[in-house]
Amino acid sequence: MTPQIAAFIVYFAVVLAIGLVFFFKSKGTGEKDYFLGGRSMGPWVTALSAQASDMSGWLLMGFPGSILAFGMGQVWIGIGLALGTAANWIFIARRLRKFSQAANDSITVPQYLSNRFLTKSPALQIICAIVFLVFFTIYVASSFVAGQKVFIQVVPQLAENPNIALLIFAAIIIVYTFLGGFKAVCWTDFFQGLMMLAALLAVPLVLVFVKEIDYSTFEAVEGGVNPLNPFAASWQDIASGLAWGLGYFGMPHIIVRFMSTKNSKVLKKSATIGIIWVVLSLGAAIAMALLGRGYAPTQALVDAGQQELVFVTLVQDIFNGPWAFVAGLLLSAIVAAAMSTADSQLLVASSSFTSDIYKPIFRKKASDKEILWVGRIVVLIIAVVAYFIAGSKSEGAASIMTLVDNAWGGFGSAFGPVIILSLFWKRFTYKGAIAGIVVGFVVDALWYAFLSGPTGLYEIIPGFIASMIAAVVVSLIDKAPSKEVMDLFEDGIKPTVDAE
Repeated sequence: MTPQIAAFIVYFAVVLAIGLVFFFKSKGTGEKDYFLGGRSMGPWVTALSAQASDMSGWLLMGFPGSILAFGMGQVWIGIGLALGTAANWIFIARRLRKFSQAANDSITVPQYLSNRFLTKSPALQIICAIVFLVFFTIYVASSFVAGQKVFIQVVPQLAENPNIALLIFAAIIIVYTFLGGFKAVCWTDFFQGLMMLAALLAVPLVLVFVKEIDYSTFEAVEGGVNPLNPFAASWQDIASGLAWGLGYFGMPHIIVRFMSTKNSKVLKKSATIGIIWVVLSLGAAIAMALLGRGYAPTQALVDAGQQELVFVTLVQDIFNGPWAFVAGLLLSAIVAAAMSTADSQLLVASSSFTSDIYKPIFRKKASDKEILWVGRIVVLIIAVVAYFIAGSKSEGAASIMTLVDNAWGGFGSAFGPVIILSLFWKRFTYKGAIAGIVVGFVVDALWYAFLSGPTGLYEIIPGFIASMIAAVVVSLIDKAPSKEVMDLFEDGIKPTVDAE
């Protein structure tokens, strides 16, 4: 057994142990505990689980790889994500925590949107839940694929049978999510977030102080563009990169973390921790990519079209020999990144079906124990479907990554404006919310299909704007909300609503 494989075994043993701990602790609890942690999460776990579930393997592979190959013009996505993260924590987090409790103690985003308008119609809740279920199943499949590829890179023995790598990766996620629910997911994401940050900081620091960097390679990249000048990018690339930040307002697996805290005061600390984590992580990824251009072992990656392996290559080259176990732990961070995204999306998809479709439609009087086990079964079913999608060799499976690349824009366009308006506009109506979701999703999809190529603009820009306009216009045309809905809004902004 190599030191790297030993490190992997240690890492997987820890995450499985966390799942078992929370399984035994969860006996006798119901859906609120399984899907939302009983609203008991502290600031550190809330912050790091939110950020780890957001920043998947893209942070350690795709992002630094694009900068390595094409220069600092690619950094605008990172800047957009950092700004979006900060705005989400500062403006959305505390209000959503308060409003979700005021709105009949809602435990899912679709449930919150329905309860916010005190409607008896399940239409909005069901529409949201179905969208979540479909897209998050695909999201989970894409995370399985990413985990499989990384697994093979760090455990080459599995290259001959990649399905075994996929099965191991999927099985571990299924076990701790199935058993432990939200608390297990959050605590594993907490440790995975720490691993991701440590790995990202370690590599550029060692490069600077230990290895020789050829800074002459910074002179130009493809086309003679100065790689150190982020403004060398086109205005479309800059605008599109910054627009990625808009997606945060509509990401269910991220904003559900805000609903899970003990109270809104906890979110003050969480916001500080989360923003610092994002800035440090993105900054380290940028530094690693730039330094990687001047380090010989990574120069060949760009020529081979394998720039996404910059982190793997640097870790294996820097931490070798007696440091091989450390290399294994650092490479586990990539697997951790994929896991921390997959487990969150798996649980959100499950909670959307169980709490927003199964209970209100099929079993209104279902017991807490029944809901708990239905949730676990749905986790298993979604994971199995995602596994077969990820393992498929068909053209449909190959298109998953393209679909997922645009799901961020779809979620952000459809749900971002609706979440914002529900928290800040008293006059916002149920029909306005439906209009915003439908118009945002349709415009985003049509722009991607027909106009993203010719214009060079990310589809979330027109989708988000169209959703906001539709939601506002329809709400103004519609009759004003009832006194009860107005009173709920006032309850949501009271500082004492969740003080305990």
